[in-house]
Amino acid sequence: MPVLKNDRFLRALLREPVDITPVWMMRQAGRYLPEYKAIRQKAGSFMDLCQNPELACEVTLQPLERYPLDAAILFSDILTIPDAMGLGLYFTEGEGPRFKHPIRDAAAVKALGAPDPEQELKYVMDAVRTIRKELDGRVPLIGFSGSPWTLATYMIEGGSTKNFAKSKGMMFEDPGLLHDLLAKLADSVTSYLNAQIAAGAQAVMIFDTWGGVLSPRDYEAFSLAYMERIIQGLTRENNGRRVPIIMFTKNGGQWLTRMAESGADALGVDWTTELADARVQVRDKVALQGNMDPCTLYASPERIREEVAHVLSSYGHGAGHVFNLGHGIHPEIDPEHAGVFIDAVHELSKPYHS
Repeated sequence: MPVLKNDRFLRALLREPVDITPVWMMRQAGRYLPEYKAIRQKAGSFMDLCQNPELACEVTLQPLERYPLDAAILFSDILTIPDAMGLGLYFTEGEGPRFKHPIRDAAAVKALGAPDPEQELKYVMDAVRTIRKELDGRVPLIGFSGSPWTLATYMIEGGSTKNFAKSKGMMFEDPGLLHDLLAKLADSVTSYLNAQIAAGAQAVMIFDTWGGVLSPRDYEAFSLAYMERIIQGLTRENNGRRVPIIMFTKNGGQWLTRMAESGADALGVDWTTELADARVQVRDKVALQGNMDPCTLYASPERIREEVAHVLSSYGHGAGHVFNLGHGIHPEIDPEHAGVFIDAVHELSKPYHS
């Protein structure tokens, strides 16, 4: 493998000194870029794009051609595992992901098999290998998966939901059945992420998009416990280098002290928590990633720079901060505004590392 030319992202995740604060954006490869829209049209459908390693590679690299980002993230989807389990994933315009065969009873859970990452999900591993080759050591590559709880909500609801009626209904009425499903998902996510690491991912992130809809007790039992199980089973070193793990629970700021004990190297923080408060809560046990409100990018370049300055000031001096948005970049954002954001992070962060 080629020598990594820019490793500040990996160093920051391990709370090692860096020259400037590294930055990347969740969903940086995606719908806000006109060049992405062109490839998406060429591919025919979103899943056709995900399942074509060459096109997935091209989309992954597109933002790096525009911006001096400090990491690339694999272009894929969090629902690849449920799809590989045979639930029949499809996308409808304006409605998001749907499943033909949602999970509603014990028989359906029992029938679920664990996908082999190099068989049913080989297209993802081929994409990782292709991207690593094309990156040629420019920046590190991030692999990822959805958390078991987040995946389970889509599988039980049959798609997106606002009130989680069916998944929370199962949680309250038949918690044992939900635990059986979450255990299967935790094992599948572990093997999936380990396969991504073996294929070349240099850091991995667990997206717990819907953990924040749970009560503290239920978050601990039905979300965090299974992410900790995954973390315990992950490959932590590859090619002589530590493989950092980022864990992100959207709307999970109230649990950061507990999350810092999970074994993850870094915690994602959304914009509803002040980074200064988050840093106090985690007591230097983990790095922090975040946390500018994505809607800031609708504002003027001057206002974007002001907000970047505030987030940097909130974290303060020293290592252990990866700058990111508090969630994914919105499709309507002007790509020029994203460029202002990234440049501002690099320029304004220098004094915090001297």
